[in-house]
Amino acid sequence: MNFSGLEDFLTRGRAVLAKGPVALIFAEDGVELTSTVAHHLQIGFRSLVVLKPQAVDWVPEAEVAPRISTLAFDPFPRDAVPDALTRIIAATPEATWLYWGYNAEYLFFPFCETRTVGEMLAFHAEERRRAMIAYVIDLYAPDLQAHPDGVTLDNAHFDRSGYYAAARYRDGQPLERQMEVFGGIRWRFEEHIPWKSRRLDRVALIRPEKGLQMRPDFTLSEEERNTISCPWHHNLTAAVASFRTAKALRANPGSKWAIGNFCWRGSERFDWSSKQLLDLGMMEPGQWF
Repeated sequence: MNFSGLEDFLTRGRAVLAKGPVALIFAEDGVELTSTVAHHLQIGFRSLVVLKPQAVDWVPEAEVAPRISTLAFDPFPRDAVPDALTRIIAATPEATWLYWGYNAEYLFFPFCETRTVGEMLAFHAEERRRAMIAYVIDLYAPDLQAHPDGVTLDNAHFDRSGYYAAARYRDGQPLERQMEVFGGIRWRFEEHIPWKSRRLDRVALIRPEKGLQMRPDFTLSEEERNTISCPWHHNLTAAVASFRTAKALRANPGSKWAIGNFCWRGSERFDWSSKQLLDLGMMEPGQWF
């Protein structure tokens, strides 16, 4: 179903949000938008909402079109995405889980090859959790001459090491069980990345509640939802395998000519499996067996 914009979607499209889980894909361009949609349908999202600029000429494939809603949206103005998320959260029933990400990003969670995202979120909700932290894993092409936009699904690489975490502070005080995570090509090429864009942690899965807001720094207004686990044991976390930073570094004229290769001694080929990410400690299974 097509909508003219966010206002139109929130007026006529609320039925899409009535039953989840629902994936919100903010498309900055058309790169790998089709594969992004296919991946999230495959792991079990009931429906997808693609928010894209009018200049992005994309239509879903016929066999999945009934599960896809598209609407015109400009993701580039400051705070456009968090403001849109806040409005969508307010319009979504509390029982519906929402995921949000960008095109050329792919959600992974423990054992996602054999279990659906709905099954995983049902378990997570039983543990009295109403949000889930995901860590963004920067993907990149190892050969930038063959793949000048930095994107290749067939030979994607990522950093297997070089990550670190620091406590999150607000008003000068450390926040309990909240961490800010850094690493990947955002860390290795940090001179080209604005400070506010260097974090890898993201509250990617959200169960709405009245009054809940997404802040401009992509944390939620209820602090407990920004925590990595509950007080008594570890909880599930997820990962978002993302070409977004590689795309941006290759699109920006300054970084494009300054970076000859994304690979280093810590690079590893991505095999598109949750086991690889679990083995490297990039997401947490908690009590999910």
